[in-house]
Amino acid sequence: MKKILITLLFTTTAIFALNIGETPKEITLSGDNGGRVDGSVWHSNMLKDKVYVLFYVDPDKKDDNEAFIDVLHAKNYDKEKYGSVAILNLKATWLPNFAIEEKLESKQKEFPNTVYVKDKTKYLVQEWALADDASNVILFDKKGNIIYQYVGEIKDDEMQKIFALIEDNLNK
Repeated sequence: MKKILITLLFTTTAIFALNIGETPKEITLSGDNGGRVDGSVWHSNMLKDKVYVLFYVDPDKKDDNEAFIDVLHAKNYDKEKYGSVAILNLKATWLPNFAIEEKLESKQKEFPNTVYVKDKTKYLVQEWALADDASNVILFDKKGNIIYQYVGEIKDDEMQKIFALIEDNLNK
């Protein structure tokens, strides 16, 4: 019983490793850890100077927030003030990396304003304690501070909160 409680305590703590109002630890995805679809390095310090929505997703959960993503695209926010990053947790799926990478290349062409990134080793699960085997959504203000975080499928009421936060922060 004691082991179970300790495990639950660490699991609960890990879920909240990113704190609202704080800038997360800087990380880099490159080489064996992953990187951008074009093979270049991705740095978390790029999450500044615009309002960013970051998706960290298990490919098996990619459809969980499709409705939210569709509405987000339809909002067509000013690209000078808003950006999005989609990081795929390749280690969380049974699908072969080459198949996911081909799909990501296609998505990058279809949505050139979104930065597509591969995490081949669950690096963000380890470094930022993001939920594994899930769909994570994190909203950053222009200073790179976290202003919202959600794990799982976003429902309508949560969508409205996110859009309000984006729009409020775009005007700051």
